[in-house]
Formats: sequence, structure tokens, C-alpha cells
Amino acid sequence: MTLTASSSKSHLKNNHLPHFCMPDINDPFREARAKCPAFAAEHQGETIPMILRHKEVRKAAKDWKTFSSDAPRRVPIPSEEDVRTVRQYPLEVDPPEHSAYRKLVEPFFLRPKDPEVLKKIHSLIDRLIDRAVQAEQIDIVTDFSIPLQSYALTYLLNVDEKEAELWISWGIHVFKDGDGKSKGAFMESYCQEMFEAAEKHPGEDFFSTLNQADLNGRQLTLEEKLGYANIAFAGGRDTIIHTATRILKYFAENPKALQCIREHPEMINTAAEEFFRLFIPLTHIGRVCPVQTDVHGHQVEAGGRVSLAWSSANRDPEVFEDPNTAKLDRKPNPHVAFGFGVHNCLGQHHARALMRGLIERIASKVAAIEVIDQTELLEQEKDYTRKVGYEQLQAKFTGR
Repeated sequence: MTLTASSSKSHLKNNHLPHFCMPDINDPFREARAKCPAFAAEHQGETIPMILRHKEVRKAAKDWKTFSSDAPRRVPIPSEEDVRTVRQYPLEVDPPEHSAYRKLVEPFFLRPKDPEVLKKIHSLIDRLIDRAVQAEQIDIVTDFSIPLQSYALTYLLNVDEKEAELWISWGIHVFKDGDGKSKGAFMESYCQEMFEAAEKHPGEDFFSTLNQADLNGRQLTLEEKLGYANIAFAGGRDTIIHTATRILKYFAENPKALQCIREHPEMINTAAEEFFRLFIPLTHIGRVCPVQTDVHGHQVEAGGRVSLAWSSANRDPEVFEDPNTAKLDRKPNPHVAFGFGVHNCLGQHHARALMRGLIERIASKVAAIEVIDQTELLEQEKDYTRKVGYEQLQAKFTGR
């Protein structure tokens, strides 16, 4: 079954669409954001000012000279010095070099716009839904979202689907599930083997392309190639997995919203953007101040870090009316789930293709989702606790 646009467009124009309050607001920064643009939080024993408001976050994200990404393994918060040895390219590089690094791999991250790649994505989603409907119950995390992310990544990198069988075993997060040090070392070793194999048998895949790439008249070093591969595997993994899981959980709790999508499939794109805004798994990202800097009243020493709190900016009531309500037709929706400025997320087209496809196919093929059991995954820091997703989410799918 395929969704078709409803003829009752006046329903949309008259703004009679139902809006859905979230069962848990999941905004630990609400009070702090109302008081000031930034507040200091402790991470790994380091006090880091977190910029909380939408306007200030976007301004800082554009100001790469004051808030630099040229900080290998320190851009993520918590930092990743213990779990990887390489700089992530192009994330941890500033302009002007950043654009040249980004340009080398951008064609791969635009592949989801290719109708043939999009067809593969939709076929994958259909297979996963069919299996879910046929089973008595599934764990949405391990049986749906992780395979979705892993197999879809093979389409993005243009490698054999069989590689996804290994990637599925890496869990939700390459570095945070289990022993991050050993898993990080294994992933780097695996990537090196993939580059070596591509050297012997070159093709049109991600690894072959980087082997053959020309950066300002020279070949990439092994460290650079591993840095690209590192972020390709680790950067968009848990974000895709958590977002897909939470969308399915949302529809389980809000069957009227699923029916609304069926009646108004023209809302699929705006619904996806609203889910990105509300369900952003990445609380924040770090930047380093090259010189001593005043960050909204907080002094950051040279080499110290500041946080761009994407998740807080996405709930800023000065920008988003009723920020804790899911408005599936919200427009405009200037969320920062994919960052902002020159370092905006390379994988955003991939994420949009996956989530739009997921929403469309779930509405077409699934009548209801019943949650049976769940374990929330919480990000617990000294100064806040935030839900980012689920460790497990047992559910029953009923087909249409």
C-alpha cells in the first residue's frame, strides 16, 4: 500500500491538525536556559560552559575562529582521547582546510538523493517492517534500528551489504557500548584492512575513493583515511539508531498521529523535521577556545572547551512555539539537530532519507505498535540527566 495525498487540504490550511504533547518533556535545560544564555556544567572533571539558547548557539557555531573545531578527539563531549587515535575528518578541521576535506567525501553523503539508492533504502525498511509484523514481538533497538542503520550505511559507502553483518555486532554506539577502548582499536584495525583490500581491488566504494583521492596535489595519509572512516562509522551511528527507535515509540504512544500521517502524507517531511528537533540524541558538541574567552559571563582559558547545546536550542521557546509539543506540520522549523555553520552534518541527507522513508512505510504498512517492555538510555552527568533513547524496546507490530 502506498500513501496518497489527501484531498482535504483545507484541514491543513485551517490549522485543525492535532498536536501531541510529549509524555516526557525531556528538557533538563529549561530553567537554566530561561535564566541566562549559558550555564557551567562539569564533564570529565572539566567545567564547560554550555550555550543553551538557539540564537547564541547558532552564532557560536558560525564563529569558528572563536570556537574552533581544530581539536582532535576533543570535539565530542565526553572527549574521545581514550577510544580513538585519529582526528575525525572533516569534523575536527577548521576553514579554510575544512572545505577541501569535506569536498572529497561529499558525493557519498549525497548518494541518498539518487533514486536507485533511495529505492534500496525503502526496500530495506519494508523488509524490516515485514519481519517485525511476522514476529510475535521484537526488540526495536536490536532487531530494527541497528540493522536499519548498518545496512543503510552500506548503501551510503557503496560497499557490499554483507559488511553490515559485522557492523550490527558493534551495538548502539561503537565507543560507548561495552569496552570502548578495545572496540575503538578493533574498528581502526578493521578500517585499515578495508583500505588495504580496496588498494588490491579498487572500485567505486568509499575506501577506494579515499585511496585514490587527491588533496591539494597529494594523496591522503593513512591517518587521514582512518579519520574519515572513523566518523563515517561512529559519527552517525547512535543518532540514526536512537531517532528511528524514538519515532517508532512515538507512534506506539500516539496512534492518532500515525493516522494523521496516513490522511496527510504531504506532512511526512515536516513530521521528520519535528522528530529530528524533539528526539535529537546528541545533547551537544564541543568547541575549543584558542585564546581566553568570555562565554556569556563564563571565563574559558585558552585551550578550554565550550559546549554548543543543540538539544537545548531545539527547545528554545523564543524560537519554537510550544516547544515540548510535537507539531507534525511545524513550519518553519529552524532546528539545529544537524548542527549549523560550516560544520553542519554531512549525513543529514542520509538521515532525512531514512526517517522520511520510515514514517511513510510505517504509516502504509503498520496498523499499530504495542510497547511491551522498555529500558531507557539516560545520559547522566553531574549537572543534568537527559534521555537519549532506549537500551531495549520490546514491541509488537500489527500489520494493516
